[in-house]
Amino acid sequence: MFSDAPQASVPSVPSLQRHALSGATMGTRYSAVFFAAAGVDESAIGAALFAAADKVDRQMSTWKPDSDLSRLNAMPAHQWLAVPDELLVVLDTALRVGVQSNGAFDVGVGDLVDAWGFGPSGPMPDEGRARALKAHAHHPASDVLEIDLVQKRVRKRAAITLDLSGIAKGYGVDALAGCLDGFGITRYLVGIDGEMRAKGHKPDGQAWAIAIEKPVVDVREVMGVMELADAAIATSGTYRHWVEVAGTQHAHTMSPSARQPVCNRLASVTVVMPSCMLADAWATALLVLGETAGVELAQARGMDALFVVRDGDDFQQISIVEGERQR
Repeated sequence: MFSDAPQASVPSVPSLQRHALSGATMGTRYSAVFFAAAGVDESAIGAALFAAADKVDRQMSTWKPDSDLSRLNAMPAHQWLAVPDELLVVLDTALRVGVQSNGAFDVGVGDLVDAWGFGPSGPMPDEGRARALKAHAHHPASDVLEIDLVQKRVRKRAAITLDLSGIAKGYGVDALAGCLDGFGITRYLVGIDGEMRAKGHKPDGQAWAIAIEKPVVDVREVMGVMELADAAIATSGTYRHWVEVAGTQHAHTMSPSARQPVCNRLASVTVVMPSCMLADAWATALLVLGETAGVELAQARGMDALFVVRDGDDFQQISIVEGERQR
């Protein structure tokens, strides 16, 4: 997955035309580049892409007080709430990844996210609130949230604030991919804020080229390029969204066990999987686990992952391909 080796030549398909569409969603932008036959209804595809991304945002945003997630967060404990299919899938997946990652991925850290200035309350950390939350024992979402897949409903066994920022964009990318699949398009690259999913190859036989950012604060620099086909990629890092408290930078990703922003030597983790929702969640989980436990879990699960480790002013890379550490 992380090889820069050239792809084998595939006969080109000259009748296909390149299309590029984009729009605003989730406080950022989505994009879709695809190849389709001449005469394709680009307007209809654009409208469908917007609707797919907007549905995810309307259901899963913590910034929209009328979103389905916000309604769930506001519900008292022990009361069932009917939720849409899409949110049900994301919540169910989030709880499974939470258990499989030994609690490193946990959507029940919404209060922490907000207290540290990354939520709807505003960009300034509330240090008193953060200290109070750190002092209390944490109960993971997998212990608190009950999901009824048959009746399509959810309830909380105790008070908890959910935050889906580590999985919703990935699901949104999968929704964009499903949208293009519905139009019979078989060669595309879709993405939201750096989370990407590709299908097929370009008409000239080349895979889709994905730039991997060098994890440097306030600098946009390419560290490498990865070729992607029929797979999804997601990166979680500590260098793009952060706050400064008393001269120290704190990342937006929370460590559920430490009850504070993640603090280890990892600058970023990139994961490749068939589903962008899973790649998104696992990139977050491995970042929280750190360079030792994260690498070990990626190997145990046979994953494709790239760990970028801070080494003074430089970076070291640890590449895992199908669970094997590359030398």
